[in-house]
Amino acid sequence: MTAAALSLHAPEDGTVPARRSRAERQEIVLDTAERLFSARSSRSVGMDELVRETGLGKMTVYRLFKSKDDLVGAYLSRKAATVLASIDAELARHRDDPRAALLAVVDAVESDVTSVGFRGCPFTNVSSEYDDPQHPARSAAADYKFELHARLEGLADQLIPGGGDDLAAQVHLIIDGMYLSGGLLGPDGPASHGRRLAEQLIDSAVAGSRPPAA
Repeated sequence: MTAAALSLHAPEDGTVPARRSRAERQEIVLDTAERLFSARSSRSVGMDELVRETGLGKMTVYRLFKSKDDLVGAYLSRKAATVLASIDAELARHRDDPRAALLAVVDAVESDVTSVGFRGCPFTNVSSEYDDPQHPARSAAADYKFELHARLEGLADQLIPGGGDDLAAQVHLIIDGMYLSGGLLGPDGPASHGRRLAEQLIDSAVAGSRPPAA
């Protein structure tokens, strides 16, 4: 029995446990989904198993998420919000140094890729399980990639005013490559070269944008 299920029982002193808010119940379901999806895949986890693991009633879970598709989309949307908030904190820390901010994003990816149990980018992994481009998982993953690219582009434009498009796209490709390589070949494979490659790429792009000396 899960900890969530145990918490539904009345305490030994006989008091009635406080009723959980809708937000708290949503967090229980999403936390459970993240644990199960990360360990296996979203397709391999059935709703009956997920409901069981939450310790909540089936109707409670379905009132929160009308279908498994909706739940998978919500899981990725929450994951995106967490990752982007972490990136934004790093960007704020380096607000006066766009080069350092760009490299901080790559450093965060490297930290993720080298973490214990890393199995690849969750946005790529989960969205690739569904063929329908309108599936909530595909939409959530695309939204995340768009938001990430917007941040990279903003930083690149600070380094190369009016010409940061190419640099942002190239750094984004390095990030995607690190996630893919790290998930398949481990942190000591090609992913370990991502940070150095990004640094070289940024410095080369900035140097190439400067007018020649008179």
